Amino acid sequence: MQLSIQHLSKTYPNGVKALDDVSLTIPMGMYGLLGQNGAGKSTLMRTLATLQDADRGSVMLDDLDVLNQKDAVRRVLGYLPQEFGVYPKVSATDLLDHFAILKGITNGRERKELVEALLHRVNLHDVRKKAVSSYSGGMKQRFGIAQALIGNPKLIIVDEPTAGLDPGERNRFYNLLSEIGENVIVILSTQIVQDVMELCNNMAIIHKGQVLYSGSPQASVTKLEGKIWEKSITKSELATYQQRYNVISNKLVAGKPLVHILSELDPGEGFQPAHADLEDVFFSTIEAGTVVNE
Repeated sequence: MQLSIQHLSKTYPNGVKALDDVSLTIPMGMYGLLGQNGAGKSTLMRTLATLQDADRGSVMLDDLDVLNQKDAVRRVLGYLPQEFGVYPKVSATDLLDHFAILKGITNGRERKELVEALLHRVNLHDVRKKAVSSYSGGMKQRFGIAQALIGNPKLIIVDEPTAGLDPGERNRFYNLLSEIGENVIVILSTQIVQDVMELCNNMAIIHKGQVLYSGSPQASVTKLEGKIWEKSITKSELATYQQRYNVISNKLVAGKPLVHILSELDPGEGFQPAHADLEDVFFSTIEAGTVVNE
């Protein structure tokens, strides 16, 4: 099973080109979609989730035409948007039961067994009678995964799922997504590099509506080994270093900027070799702005 996206484009009425000739082949398993805010990730996710139309292009989920067979796609789709609302006083059990009815599961006994199983799977069975609106951020996200799993979907789309979660909840969510991703296509849209590195065997980087990289996270990191250099500098020196070197990122460490530069040769000047990571891949790809596939 795979999702094939070919030459997908979308321009909004205000002239913003959200998707610019996007082509991707997404296999079974966890697939990461990395990009900054406004890169086009949410537009792509909403298009794949049949919530909006593209201007041109095609999307096939095996033999299903995603853009033109929307009802059929929705029957095999699970979707967890970046933000989702819940009824203020409705329990997790009742809300999942309602979603199951909307998914076409009309047999009451079958629905009850399904809801119980899903609540156990996402570790919410002990709080199943509490209102979902009273849940913590991580609990709400796990509930969101439960509703996305109704109907044994072939494709699950998860948009910015770990934003705002504490480390413990993030780890629990990682484990749950990894388990789910063994048998279906799970697309994880995020701007958190760690999410992709820890969860995904394949990924793409999208910037200004274009796919700049597609391939495995580890392969992209390997290509940068020996080319990343770092140095701790003062804040007043940052502008000068950005002019003199190909600075791809900087972050404060002990109150001082630690700059990472991309260079084929040892730049000297006190720079030390640094192990490349996916963050370096992300920033260097965005900085270059050109397509660099595996």
